[in-house]
Amino acid sequence: MAMSAGGGEDSTPMSDINTTPLVDVMLVLLIIFLIAVPVVIQSIPLTLPKVAYEPTTTKPENVLLSVTGSGDTCQVVWGMTPVTSKELLDRGVTKLKGVVDRLGSSITPDDIPEVHIRGDVNTPYRCIGGAVYTMQSAGYAKVGFISEPPAGTGTVRQ
Repeated sequence: MAMSAGGGEDSTPMSDINTTPLVDVMLVLLIIFLIAVPVVIQSIPLTLPKVAYEPTTTKPENVLLSVTGSGDTCQVVWGMTPVTSKELLDRGVTKLKGVVDRLGSSITPDDIPEVHIRGDVNTPYRCIGGAVYTMQSAGYAKVGFISEPPAGTGTVRQ
């Protein structure tokens, strides 16, 4: 790099700006901000809901499904009977229609049966999601999951 101090054949003033100090200052500021920003950022305090494990109240007309699967295969068990997706839809529609016909015009939302799904922890989501979708297609409005509380925890009601 050469430095021109002016003079010489040209008597015109030098109009080039030396940007080296500007780049040095910008790099120093960048380093300062990279170090200072994580220190300044504060987290927002949140109060997350506490999970209360309440025993489910089962009605005889509720549907209990167990879903397992691995790889490309999914297995849905209605009660103690393995069913295919088509059979699941047909049985769901038949059961719901039977309950509605039996209760007639005096049906309330509490009378409509619910679907309780037990899913294995290693089951792919598509298997459980498929069972949920099929039962919702059959007309069930309430679809829930049965889980096991952690060992040593009791029922907490607030």
